[in-house]
Amino acid sequence: MTEQNTALVRIPLVQIAHARSGDKADWVDFGLFAWNEAGYRLLAREVTAERVQVHFAPWLPGQVDLWLLPNLLAIKLVLRGALQGGGARNLRLDNLGKSMAGALLRMQIAVTAAELEHAQAQPRVGWWPAPQPEAAP
Repeated sequence: MTEQNTALVRIPLVQIAHARSGDKADWVDFGLFAWNEAGYRLLAREVTAERVQVHFAPWLPGQVDLWLLPNLLAIKLVLRGALQGGGARNLRLDNLGKSMAGALLRMQIAVTAAELEHAQAQPRVGWWPAPQPEAAP
């Protein structure tokens, strides 16, 4: 590999994944889904409970639990104590966990340029149709 292919670049998770979140009392529950197998390998390596804890540190006094779900190309995360006691007691503007998936997708990870290129070149997997190139007029 050339030095250019092994140099690390920082990317937000949104470049290789999508997410869904919700809340249960004072917990936020995430599903982080890779678009494909190559992206999942990067998520599994780079997204750790400790790194998620640091990313949400300004408003997360509790612990982070993480489970790898390779058959789904996903990671399940639970952030405990993330809602200041729950929706009814929380003084934040957005007191629910539903929008926190967007905050998770802004978390940055370090990958090589070659890894990123490979993950973005692989087709997306899932029930949605693959994007089709527009036909020339």
